[in-house]
Amino acid sequence: MKKTIFGAFAIVALVACNQTKPTETTEPTASTASAETGNTYGASFAAENVVSPAELQTQVQGKDSVEAVVSTEIVESCQSKGCWMDVKLADNSTMKVTFRDYGFFLPVEDLKGRTVIFKGTAKREVISVDDQRHYAQDAGKSKEEIAAITQPKEELRFVADGVILK
Repeated sequence: MKKTIFGAFAIVALVACNQTKPTETTEPTASTASAETGNTYGASFAAENVVSPAELQTQVQGKDSVEAVVSTEIVESCQSKGCWMDVKLADNSTMKVTFRDYGFFLPVEDLKGRTVIFKGTAKREVISVDDQRHYAQDAGKSKEEIAAITQPKEELRFVADGVILK
């Protein structure tokens, strides 16, 4: 009798668990959109009020940070786990884009030349030698190139909440 009741309870519990859908996922996911919009990583967002890299550089002058939606070209991306990308700025320099709280990653493939739209926060930061060397290692740079990094540098950085990869 006890085995029958326990078996029935176990079946009911399994059925109930399989019908419950989680409202939140802890796994980073990419949702495929139409070919016109591309693939979205991280938080979904509308590609509205998009600014160019030149407009972003102008907006951030004299401010601590700026919220923006930016469209530009990828110059380089993390080949280790997809946790950052360098994008082209108006003066042909680059800006490092990381992803809020490591909440999502981009595909680990050569994304150079791809158009990208991202939404989040831009600000100027001083990047330590150790961090610069870490990013160089992620990018697959040679030991000589990594060793040549000896000074901290100030640069425009961006923390993205969402990315649309075209």
